Amino acid sequence: MDAYLHDNKELFQLISEGDEAAFRRLFHIYTPQFRALVLRITKTAAVTEDIIQETFLRLWISRDKLKEIEQPRSWLLRIVFYQCFTYLRKQAVHNKAMAALTPVEPVFSPEEDMAYAFMKEQVGVAVQQLPPQAKRIYLLSREQGLKIPEIAAQLSLSPNTVKNSLVRSLHAIRQHLEQAGLLFPLLVLWLLRV
Repeated sequence: MDAYLHDNKELFQLISEGDEAAFRRLFHIYTPQFRALVLRITKTAAVTEDIIQETFLRLWISRDKLKEIEQPRSWLLRIVFYQCFTYLRKQAVHNKAMAALTPVEPVFSPEEDMAYAFMKEQVGVAVQQLPPQAKRIYLLSREQGLKIPEIAAQLSLSPNTVKNSLVRSLHAIRQHLEQAGLLFPLLVLWLLRV
């Protein structure tokens, strides 16, 4: 065990000096262990990969502090657990917010019905102007109700790519609506299903 600890401390020392080969070696040593652990906690393969990448990114960014680390594996595990529980906490807040947003059929006056129909039509126009992949991602999210990891898996993209595409699409749609004279909360756009 002492040799194992010594090897890890040596790798940390090399990484602190900017040695990319040592970083790759450490990555290959710990990734299989962390993948199994994170997958058990998050139950999502895409999130698991993101957490592992974030863990090693933090390691690389903090490499100037690595010389002081006495227990490299424990230090890495602390980062992994922090990332996992941050994800779970965000997921719980998201689920709670989504549960609170129960679909309610609004009762509109004839004027509001016309404004709503115009707004819905303009959203449709804006969606048609999106680039093909962005349009496909937006429609999978809004029409089929797929979550980001599901869209990413279906289109063989990273979850970050899907998320960024949705953010850009919503921004483009919002700009189109503002140009059409429709100012409204972004929440309406989020809930509006074309």
